Amino acid sequence: MIEHLRLEEQIGGYEAAASQAERIEHTYDALARLVGSGRDDIAVVENATRAWDMAFYSLPWAEGDRILTARAEYASNAIAFLQTARRHGVRVDVVPDDADGQLDVDALRSMIDERVKLIAITHVPTQGGLVNPAAAIGKVARQAGIVYLLDACQSVGQMPVDVDEIGCDLLTATGRKFLRAPRGTGFLYCSPRIREQLEPPFLDLHAATWTSADSYQVRADARRFENWETYYAGKIGLGTAVDYALDLGLEAIEERVTQLATNLRARLRTLPGVRVHDRGARQCGIVTFTVESHDSQDIARVLQTRGINVSVSIADYARWDFEPRSLTSAVPRLRALLQHGERNRPADQRSARTRRIHRPRLRSILRSVTLSNEQRD
Repeated sequence: MIEHLRLEEQIGGYEAAASQAERIEHTYDALARLVGSGRDDIAVVENATRAWDMAFYSLPWAEGDRILTARAEYASNAIAFLQTARRHGVRVDVVPDDADGQLDVDALRSMIDERVKLIAITHVPTQGGLVNPAAAIGKVARQAGIVYLLDACQSVGQMPVDVDEIGCDLLTATGRKFLRAPRGTGFLYCSPRIREQLEPPFLDLHAATWTSADSYQVRADARRFENWETYYAGKIGLGTAVDYALDLGLEAIEERVTQLATNLRARLRTLPGVRVHDRGARQCGIVTFTVESHDSQDIARVLQTRGINVSVSIADYARWDFEPRSLTSAVPRLRALLQHGERNRPADQRSARTRRIHRPRLRSILRSVTLSNEQRD
């Protein structure tokens, strides 16, 4: 990636892209391997939200259409649902959770009628360790003949994700999270089953061809969702990151990440005043917790001063999930901690970021939480 930026500096952007065409095109092959699709089913865009928007806003909406979604849906997706409801008279129905806290598949099945236009689910929410039953949802969608859009932003890279096994028509993800690719990279999978039914919300000379003075033709492959100007260096970096994940093996990555998360949850539960909030029959590498009588932003600041990278989810990010659980305050997410693929490397070969994350380990994390209590008191 850095080499490509230097090449652009030396010979120019067009020339650099032309000279690296094989590496750029390889990214489509790598992503196709990652999710079990064909290369023509992949579009590379600037982030997961843009990928999701291009898929969602390509659907033709009419008054009375229904969208079925989950309580754990991401805020950007929910806002898009509500905007579409306001514009087109679409109804948004949130499927209840089951006893484990994941989407209730039986409830989903019972809510389907002829008006349901889309089932849109977040596989792994940003605010918790839940893994929604994506494949079971896909079976319901296939049986009913309903388009199924899966937001896999938090799942791709930390577990195997196969579009055929899941049965989704559309899948979106980012490069910068568990794949550890550069920021400014994301991708969209679009099944050939429905591609011709979808016209992207905006087109350019890359996504379509100007065929005559008053006509155009949208391209046949998933690159209809791209635009002409693209981040070539980031695209190369994305392909390299995917190769790395595939070389390690997604099963091995999931095993490692899940083990770390399970151990962390168990040890956090032993601390007075600490409550773990992760739900679901299956859980992943995102660990969320609160500390009684302490602001989550304060907890996050203490952990970050100890070299432990966390982020904070606020109610605005997940109102359908947080509000029923009375989680109006933020919840720290220890996601960056649970790295994969570095533990067998000599210390001097690890990235500076990975050394910083691994140095504290679980014991120091727990001490940091205790320290935050002492400082607040």
